[in-house]
Amino acid sequence: MGELRADWRLRVRRGDAHGPVCGAGVLVDQHTALTCAHVVRDPRAVMWLEFAENGELEPVAARVPPGGWLPDAPGGGEDVAVLRLDSPRPRARPAPLDRRLSVGAEVFTTGYAEAFDDGVTLWGRIGGVSGERVQLDARTKAEVVRAGFSGAGVCTRPTEDRPTRVVGLVVSWRGDTRAPLPEDSRIAFSYLVPVRRIAELSPVVAGLSDPAAWDRPFEDRVRRWFADPDEGPVKVSVVPPGSGKERSLRHLGHLADVVHRGGGSRPDLADHALRHVPYPPGAYLAYWDWLCGTRPRPARAAEQAPVRPVTVLVDGVDAEPEPGLLIDLLQRLRTLRFRQFLVFRHEGGTGWAAARDRLLRPALLDHADTLLDRLHHAEFSRAIRRGVVDSASLSAATQTADVRRAERRRIEALTDPQEQLGALHRLLGSLRADLSRHADR
Repeated sequence: MGELRADWRLRVRRGDAHGPVCGAGVLVDQHTALTCAHVVRDPRAVMWLEFAENGELEPVAARVPPGGWLPDAPGGGEDVAVLRLDSPRPRARPAPLDRRLSVGAEVFTTGYAEAFDDGVTLWGRIGGVSGERVQLDARTKAEVVRAGFSGAGVCTRPTEDRPTRVVGLVVSWRGDTRAPLPEDSRIAFSYLVPVRRIAELSPVVAGLSDPAAWDRPFEDRVRRWFADPDEGPVKVSVVPPGSGKERSLRHLGHLADVVHRGGGSRPDLADHALRHVPYPPGAYLAYWDWLCGTRPRPARAAEQAPVRPVTVLVDGVDAEPEPGLLIDLLQRLRTLRFRQFLVFRHEGGTGWAAARDRLLRPALLDHADTLLDRLHHAEFSRAIRRGVVDSASLSAATQTADVRRAERRRIEALTDPQEQLGALHRLLGSLRADLSRHADR
């Protein structure tokens, strides 16, 4: 909702990665950032972007691409520069842009003023308009922006039902005197250029700020699946080409240990997967040939499964010329307990039925059994801790697990594959909730 740290907040340096701090910026996708044109100064300049709130992300050089120098934009420019990163940063979560802006909304911004290279946050409210710029009313003159805030994202206060959104870019401050600091003026205000205006001038920002540009609920579900093995060993999603889901997926591929693009080399997939398998010394070719389908399974292969579940993203199963062979390989990886996220570009595309019947359903049935065993053990252990050990009470000790196990038997008896999958997903959701309640007790 309102995270304390944000990957998208950028500290901008001039010269090189250790040059002087000259302003702030906003990452809007893995390739693109925004800042003020007066921070860049020269459209031919190379700027350095630091992920000020995530030290695990490497700084990156960036420069103004064609059409990114908005002072020269048709229809009247603004003090904005669009920057193209020299190399993408897919691990960084980009800013959620919003073109909507309302008078009186409470907002905040983080900049890098002199003596505050680590950042300082100021609060205010959206005031009136001044041409294409919007006035930002600070609570005190000390909270008016100053040098080092130029290019910083202006964010809405998060609420329970609406997370933080970036609605503009800090561009300047103005006082009623020529004083160098806002405190030295009798009246002083901050100014921002709204995302709406930047989108009017930049097709790139227009695309990224469109309400349909991203699929945030999909992102949350995918992140949850990668983070939590209890979410299931196999996940299947339909991601239509050109959709917000597709853009979101491009920023999530780094979460997978192994990525395979539909139509890519299956032998390469086998090779990349084996880098995560503790196979016996000298057994690489035996395992590689088995995964590729040219040799029988090595003895005790299931015992060589990685200690930590390895995740595989197959992006575009229906782009595979021979999906049956790919699914054979994925079945063998399931023997090694690899978790698999399968992406189709079209519902019912090539390989859909095979993936459903040979990967998804068997994996979810096995996962239901695993969770049922855990629930049974949790309930029985709790009964022992509470002293419920006499024969009259033991029948109720695992009551929830017994009810869920009966549901599992009814599901296996269903003949319609889609009906069975729907029932399985509901059962797994119930089992995760049951286990969560036991963990909280």
